[in-house]
Amino acid sequence: MISTQQIIYCVNPDCTNPINPLGESVCASCETPLVHRYLWASGSLAAAISPGTKVLDRYEVITQQVWLDTQPGLPPTVPFELPTAVIPYLRLYPERLHLPEVYGFVHSEEASADDILLLENVPIDETGNLYPSIAQGWKQATAVRQVYWLWQILQLWKPLSELGVASSLLIPDNVRSQGWCVRLLELHQTPGQKPSLADLGQCWQPWVASVNTPVSDELENILQQMCSAEAELETISRQLNALLLASAAELPLSLKVAGASDIGPQLRQNEDNCYPMAASDLDDPILPLLAIVCDGIGGHQGGEVASQLAVQSLKLQIRALLTEVEEQTEPIPPHVLQSQLEASLRVVNNVICACNDEQKRQGRERMATTLVMAVQVPQRVLTNSGWLSDNAHELYLANIGDSRAYWITPNYCQLLTVDDVVATREVRSARSLYRPALESIDATALTQALGTKDAEFLHIAIKRLILAEDGVLLLCSDGLSDHNWVEKSWRDYVIPVLAGEISVADAVSDWINFANEKNGHDNTSVVMTLCRVSREYLVPNPSPFPEEIAHTEELEEPEELEELEELEELEELEAESSWSQSSQALLDLDLTLDNLPDAPIPTPAKEPNRLKPMVLIGGLLALLVGGTSLGLLALWEVNPQGFQQICRQLPPRMQSLCPPPPK
Repeated sequence: MISTQQIIYCVNPDCTNPINPLGESVCASCETPLVHRYLWASGSLAAAISPGTKVLDRYEVITQQVWLDTQPGLPPTVPFELPTAVIPYLRLYPERLHLPEVYGFVHSEEASADDILLLENVPIDETGNLYPSIAQGWKQATAVRQVYWLWQILQLWKPLSELGVASSLLIPDNVRSQGWCVRLLELHQTPGQKPSLADLGQCWQPWVASVNTPVSDELENILQQMCSAEAELETISRQLNALLLASAAELPLSLKVAGASDIGPQLRQNEDNCYPMAASDLDDPILPLLAIVCDGIGGHQGGEVASQLAVQSLKLQIRALLTEVEEQTEPIPPHVLQSQLEASLRVVNNVICACNDEQKRQGRERMATTLVMAVQVPQRVLTNSGWLSDNAHELYLANIGDSRAYWITPNYCQLLTVDDVVATREVRSARSLYRPALESIDATALTQALGTKDAEFLHIAIKRLILAEDGVLLLCSDGLSDHNWVEKSWRDYVIPVLAGEISVADAVSDWINFANEKNGHDNTSVVMTLCRVSREYLVPNPSPFPEEIAHTEELEEPEELEELEELEELEELEAESSWSQSSQALLDLDLTLDNLPDAPIPTPAKEPNRLKPMVLIGGLLALLVGGTSLGLLALWEVNPQGFQQICRQLPPRMQSLCPPPPK
């Protein structure tokens, strides 16, 4: 039927008058923020329903196939047995940054028609308008954004192909963009023969041919290779990545970072830890390239030790990693850097596990920590214009547990991470849709954290992003993110920073105060990094620490580059192998501790050598040099024999760093 009054209901179950006119931001009765959840109604049946119709007296049809749930506080309709068509959505939940999620169904009264599938997390803005397709935005996009879009599509090709939905990437109107980010409207099953890389290349051809940019010739060459019968995904990905880095490196880059941790109004100890936080961080050479937030588990002398141990160890490991990267003459491939970061996190996990075993901690007494970490890796790259840049704008993001990362611009707030909680596990296992999974009593219980289990059983999510637009990277513990307060409040705390009205440090302080007011049940840690790639923002704004930690990457001016020639693919592979081998001397150290015959620190035997942490020595130094901190000092004291054994394996010059065993 046709709606005569457009209304939306408050989500507060205790609200005495929940009905509000559509378009209001807060409930007139209880001042609860109103939730405007726009959905994509999939299928030809939904496409035939006219705008203005109200379906089931609940869903307002805004435009064709764009529906608004006017009663978002009620659970959607979900069949007892999930249709096979939704399985790819569930399996691909880790790619939720790019893909939609199944919200619910609307039952069709026609016997021959399927139920209407409702999708959330779709490329629709907060007013109900679809974000533009790649085809619509291609001509206006910069060269680096064009290449970045194609690179993201290529990264989705394999996981979508494995689940038979790769044809979703071949439908121009289905592939859309929210700024830098590629997002799909829905997934389409691949009928008959699976599409090939050649099909993808032909889909891209009209876009590339429509404009002439500095990367057009290179893209044409890549497309020609994609359309050949011998095309391999790995080869195409490597070439497209090289073009992406060369394009992004021509942009300037300025980074300013600030962080803080607060105990909260209701607690007696702070199990959170973050970096940067203290005045002692001011002179750290890895600022502002590193940001960390950890939320400890295990109570006093447990969670706070685990989170502190993780931060101190990772600081040293990342410092060693960036030093190694700086010495390279060729860019290191993304999968190698991802493997090194993953291995570094496994070292931290093993050390915390060893502490638990040494102290005979069991069950909930075992200390652990969540982690979200961002590392900006400033690799040297020969740009498309032929000059050497000191920064390829790569940002690597790792998370374990439910601490989160967001990318925020003046126009949108994007959640970059996926929580390791029971609800997420149920979705990824294709046992439940996300909304019903949230109704479980243990929906938000963690399924993994650093230190809870052996490293070989740890699943670490690591993403690579390219910083190619102005924005703020927000890392936070659940003291802020609980109840979706970041999504509800980001404009108030980020837009003033982007506009230059307040400092990053002031915004961090304001957001922590807000979290204490709204989520005062927990500790809160917040680290914000302001990223500028616009030249007009490169005038330095002095902000001495602790008010703000500032850093500007200087771009190297064009020089004589006669000796810098483009390497062939074979030479790139040889350089990658050489880089890995040069690090191996630091890797092969036995980490087993004395007095732990039943629970040694595990070193997964099946992992290839490249997965071992290049910076393992940094992890050991975290245990030795960082011994003044509470967590590290405790670890040193509980197992002096193990420490001495490790020290004896270090080179002679480094053995002098080892403290004597406590008497």
